[in-house]
Amino acid sequence: MLNEPDKQSENEPVEVRCYFVRERNALLVRAQFTPLFTDYYLHLMQHKIRYEGESDLLLKNTLSALTLHLASRPWGEAAAWTLNFQDPLINVFATGSNRSGTLTGRVFDESVKKADKQTFHAQITEDGGSLRKSVVEIKGLDAFRAVEEFYKQSEQRRARIFELEEEDLVMITAQPQCDMEWFDALDLEAVKNIDQSETLSLLEKRVYRFDCGCSEEKFFNRLENLTPDDVDHVFSKEGFAEVICPRCGAKVILSREHFAAYISKIDNEKEEQ
Repeated sequence: MLNEPDKQSENEPVEVRCYFVRERNALLVRAQFTPLFTDYYLHLMQHKIRYEGESDLLLKNTLSALTLHLASRPWGEAAAWTLNFQDPLINVFATGSNRSGTLTGRVFDESVKKADKQTFHAQITEDGGSLRKSVVEIKGLDAFRAVEEFYKQSEQRRARIFELEEEDLVMITAQPQCDMEWFDALDLEAVKNIDQSETLSLLEKRVYRFDCGCSEEKFFNRLENLTPDDVDHVFSKEGFAEVICPRCGAKVILSREHFAAYISKIDNEKEEQ
């Protein structure tokens, strides 16, 4: 089944529900993110990663907004967002896929370039390999408002994000012929009671979990074309190398012995073809 996390995974999935707001022509997407954030914090603890409070909140909000966004998009779509903030000087990265039902992300706080403006970079891939990119300017230090600006400038439609309770989030996006007077007048109280004031039709449910999927073998795939001298440079005399995953910040220890076995396997497969 599409978008169903591996039942053997220890990471608990988050269920996202998508509704059509009848007579208003709007899409409402909602989820309670505690399970995803629990796995996010376990990931940080496991890899001894520590983000300052502001950076941590920005990443959590970006991950949750991306989840809601993906749930409203076609099944074959994946996306990567990078939000550049200038004070503090950080890049907040989040990526997710409807195909795997997974999301991950990290904060970059080193070697981030000083710039005159803050930017939101988006890359969207679809089945078949097509790639779309966009860059929009953002203001302030609020991931939700940045995503709303991205929708306005890049998606060419409006979106609004509300936090109903702690880690319980709703995103409402305007569809063609949306009642924009109603849309603009929405506030937190109205959204909390929207199932009583409006007619909601459940369109579908999707599930997502926090999981990067990085592994020793995936890093070996990037190293398999290295020369013997380059391999000597990568691995220490003890036969190990530490790499940091660019997607989630995890520290992965690579074994030269395992790498040699991986190359041998690849060579054998080529000979059999």
